[in-house]
Amino acid sequence: MTRKTFGRAAAALAVAGSALLGLSGTASAAQGAPYIGDGYPNNSQAVWCVQHNINHFLGITTKTDHPAPLAEDGLWGPKTKAAVEWIQEDAYVDGQKLQVDGIVGPLTGDMIMGEGYQYGNGEQDSPCWPYIPTTFGG
Repeated sequence: MTRKTFGRAAAALAVAGSALLGLSGTASAAQGAPYIGDGYPNNSQAVWCVQHNINHFLGITTKTDHPAPLAEDGLWGPKTKAAVEWIQEDAYVDGQKLQVDGIVGPLTGDMIMGEGYQYGNGEQDSPCWPYIPTTFGG
């Protein structure tokens, strides 16, 4: 295992472990999770979840204009913001066109966590649920 792969695996385990420690009962989306993007606190676990779920979508999309996969490093930067904007460009959630602003708020969170067009890993047991703002959950 390379050092880079090992580091990614360790980061993934840390995110999953931290998320599981904070959960009781079944996982649920976090309607009150903070926004993610420029000017926001940007919890590294939340940013990692955004990066991971966007990378998952990039692996299954048939769109040809997609960005390169993101480093899953938990750091908010211009490549992560650009990928969020790319997700937002042609996206609608519940009939609402997403604003292309590079900020992960509830509607963009719906897309990333699997509502909208089934982007990302929206499984109910995903350790990312507590970190991504959405319009659903409890």
